Amino acid sequence: MAKDSPEEIKSAHDWLNKASASLDVSPDVTRALVGDLLDLTRNVAHGPSRAAAPVTAFLVGLASGRADMTDEQLVAQVRANIAHINSILEEYSNSGTD
Repeated sequence: MAKDSPEEIKSAHDWLNKASASLDVSPDVTRALVGDLLDLTRNVAHGPSRAAAPVTAFLVGLASGRADMTDEQLVAQVRANIAHINSILEEYSNSGTD
């Protein structure tokens, strides 16, 4: 499959729906956050560490899932956590620590 081909995108959506359902996460929440999480992992991968990108996404999800929330609250919490990490990335990049 070619990168970002319709088949690859469909395969990704199918997988994410299956993974979401198996983890008892609303596929609507997953769909709402895919772009945000891809942006986050890109920023980490092109910033401090490619290897840390998926783990950073995991940490955002872990921190966001600590309390019972509606789907809308969860989406908002994940986005707030992503914004927080992005601000840390900006500080990190500007400090010359990379």
